[in-house]
Amino acid sequence: MGNEQQNITRENIMRKRQLRARRRRRALARLFFLLIFLGAVIAGVLFLGYTLVSWGSNIYHEYQAMYNGYTERQQARRGTIDPKFDGYTNILVMGLDEGADETAGTEKRADTILVVSLENETGKVRFINIPRDTWVNLPEGGTATKLKSVYALGGAPMMVRQISSLLGISIHQYVALDMAAFVDLIDALGGIDIYVEGDMQYEDPEADLSIQLKQGYQHLNGQQAQQYIRFRSSELGDVGRVQRQQRFVKALYQKLLQFETVPKLPAVADIFKQRVDTSAEIFDSAHLANVLRSMSSDTPVSVMLPGSVAQEDESIWVPDEAGIQKRMQELFPADTWNKPEEE
Repeated sequence: MGNEQQNITRENIMRKRQLRARRRRRALARLFFLLIFLGAVIAGVLFLGYTLVSWGSNIYHEYQAMYNGYTERQQARRGTIDPKFDGYTNILVMGLDEGADETAGTEKRADTILVVSLENETGKVRFINIPRDTWVNLPEGGTATKLKSVYALGGAPMMVRQISSLLGISIHQYVALDMAAFVDLIDALGGIDIYVEGDMQYEDPEADLSIQLKQGYQHLNGQQAQQYIRFRSSELGDVGRVQRQQRFVKALYQKLLQFETVPKLPAVADIFKQRVDTSAEIFDSAHLANVLRSMSSDTPVSVMLPGSVAQEDESIWVPDEAGIQKRMQELFPADTWNKPEEE
């Protein structure tokens, strides 16, 4: 009995040892597979992190390259922006003719020139109408010429610099459209209601311009609207033309603020995208959207460039430098002009 009991005890001990050994092997196997799994997870996380960092770095560099290209293009288009005018968004709007003028030239010229100034904080709007025949001196010792011809010489960027120098203010963006695009824009808005102050009759086959408008309060379609703003009577010349343009832009502004205009804006935006030359890009969209959204319903201030008709040539408008400076100071707060330059 003693030997049998010892054998049983020894077998129990062996079984327990074997059982513990199997448990240890299983535990080691589980630990091994757990370490492999954790290693794979960590490797995956590291790889994903590296991929995301690399992707983010590439995106950042691409964005930075895009933004650098944008700033270079804007610098080329509009020059340096004076920080004194950061509280405004000044937009040069140019209506281009069909390329025919008294010199029989074929290049497009600026037939209508307007600066739209929006005060960013209040949404107030100012219109500065500039006669197309304003006499200006070209930069870098160039000859003198009519402002409308500057576009033919150097396009919108040269016009921006010339008008910025003429007015003494910064121009942030520009918009240039020909008469065909203008006609389609007005038609897309559903036309404009305006009072035609007198019968307007004019024929210019070379410029493909025929104006036939009757006096009275009328609803003008796109074709009639461009006739209205381009008409130049013999009595008032360019002064009367600019006055009509001032009345028209005020009527257009009120039209844009009407509720029924909202459904028509996508069609207007499509015309702008496809057929209008502008310096505004995707980087400007958020700012411009905020400015346009806050536009005031108050009647805009509208002024004409101070000056006078040249005695030797009635087709020339001679700018009054002192008058221009005074008018700009009236349009923009005094602290804008007194604000010290940033170093």
